[in-house]
Amino acid sequence: MDYKELYKRKLVSVEEILSKINSGDEIVSAMAASEPQGILSKLHTIKDRVENVTVVVCLPMKNYDFFMDPSMKGHFLTESWFYTAGLREAHKYGTVSFIPNHLHLASTKRLHYRKPRFFLGTATPMDKHGYFSLSLGVTYEKDILENADYVVLEINENLPRTYGDTQIHITEVDFIVENNYPVPELSIVEPNEKDKIIGGYISELVEDGSTIQLGIGGIPNAVAQALMNKKDLGIHTEMFTDGMVDLFEAGVITNRKKTLWKGKSIATFALGTKKLYDFIDDNMGVEFHRGRVVNDPYVIGQNYKMVSINTALQVDLTGQVCSESLGIRQFSGTGGQADTAIGAQISKGGKSIIALYSSVKNDTISTIVPTLTEGAAVTLSRNDVDYIVTEYGIAEMRGRSIRDRVRNLINIAHPKFRDELREKAKELMIW
Repeated sequence: MDYKELYKRKLVSVEEILSKINSGDEIVSAMAASEPQGILSKLHTIKDRVENVTVVVCLPMKNYDFFMDPSMKGHFLTESWFYTAGLREAHKYGTVSFIPNHLHLASTKRLHYRKPRFFLGTATPMDKHGYFSLSLGVTYEKDILENADYVVLEINENLPRTYGDTQIHITEVDFIVENNYPVPELSIVEPNEKDKIIGGYISELVEDGSTIQLGIGGIPNAVAQALMNKKDLGIHTEMFTDGMVDLFEAGVITNRKKTLWKGKSIATFALGTKKLYDFIDDNMGVEFHRGRVVNDPYVIGQNYKMVSINTALQVDLTGQVCSESLGIRQFSGTGGQADTAIGAQISKGGKSIIALYSSVKNDTISTIVPTLTEGAAVTLSRNDVDYIVTEYGIAEMRGRSIRDRVRNLINIAHPKFRDELREKAKELMIW
């Protein structure tokens, strides 16, 4: 087969793709830096001829008109597995709704509910064998495109070519759009002093030879810095980050002690700076696999000394964790927090760690509370937390009674709120 000729036949303009979208369609976009920005940036232009088009996204990198413009209500409904600042803002317009999920079941449950008409993603240029690389992730993308009526890829020559389950053949693609632009980057958040203190405490819990999962932000970046004295760490994570590149280059990450995919760093997607993208480009030591595989707690649990490190917004005195909402208002998403925490507990020598500041808003609000704010989502049940860490220390949860948990959590709360927490715990008989 002449793959180059087949490519030419499938090459169309953005306008041609948009002309095929009808009222009532479901469109699923690839996530984060894998989203097709050329198509999504023009999606709003068909507003006047469509109604009730559902656009499923996750961690969008831009604030697109199809959800930011209040006039889109009734024409487009954006449903997201993870909120960003733009989606939080657009929520009040009624153009956005959150999809509760555990990452490893996101695609499975969505496909049980509804079959997509379009999958919109990005990929590297085609090789001589007719293959593209889905590049920066296959968290849910592979599952969705295999079930969509139409697969549309926006080809960007700046994307890194990656390994694992990222390959897709030209014969599996219905339409191709070309659009070369710089790969979206996520700037590095430099850790502050609180972050560094928390990172130091967490590093005490991570043993040599552990396999780790990290997220994004000041605290995870501080953790990465604090792990520089460790040996033979491995990576099994949903998100591959710049901090992991630093640990690899320092010789800390070797993946030699891993149980699964020995010698490989495993993730479902990558998001960061050009340094990260250059590192994963054509790097056989990094593989991306589907979220339903990588984030399956029973897969995670097969790793020896698996350490799950996540952040939170609020923790109550029994150990319940809210990481995604401010009361009833959705702030971010569950993501893979429960997946990795539960998997870590199954792991021999594994640990589930939650990290957060003891207070926010210039020490006017305690993040350790007697009960979660009304309407707050319980991202991680109190059964699935081994350690909670603030800048004031480590609270051990594993195997502890409520009485012990209350004491341990108050000890790492901001000193300003400790007496108040003790009184409230007594009043509510939290023991």
